[in-house]
Amino acid sequence: MEVQLRAWRMEDAEALAVIINNPKILANLRDGIPYPYTVSDGKDYITSVLNAERDQQYNWAIMAEETLAGSIGILRKNNIHRFTAELGYFLGEPFWGRGLCTAAVKAACAYIFENTDIMRIFAEPFAYNTGSCRVLEKAGFHFEGLLRKNAVKNGQILDMKLYALVKEDAAV
Repeated sequence: MEVQLRAWRMEDAEALAVIINNPKILANLRDGIPYPYTVSDGKDYITSVLNAERDQQYNWAIMAEETLAGSIGILRKNNIHRFTAELGYFLGEPFWGRGLCTAAVKAACAYIFENTDIMRIFAEPFAYNTGSCRVLEKAGFHFEGLLRKNAVKNGQILDMKLYALVKEDAAV
């Protein structure tokens, strides 16, 4: 199954709501995402990414055979970290285990390294999220360390892992 990244469209809001209303997905994302997630929430999200400041945020819908499969975004940091960006993504559960997320991460990073001055992309998955860690490893990211007691999610204090890909190491 081939993966494509494309700009978000307002008509994606309904499919986005279906995908993200999954406790398995929400358990691995940052706080602040409404649950249940409504079509209106999806429209608000899509509006925000379409109106995001150019060169600061890069957000795409992950498509698999013309079906919305997930979301991926890269957010530029600021000040002394202005050439560094954070990667975030999720994939709908029906699409897990097919290599689609790895392909999406590779495509997004290649775009960033080819079209911007960003030189480092990092991600911080929860340490227990072996699937996400594996995606990053297969996409060429290097494990840089364990961030002990780095987050509180659903009342639990959690470790996170730090992964990074720098431009000269990327297969661009």
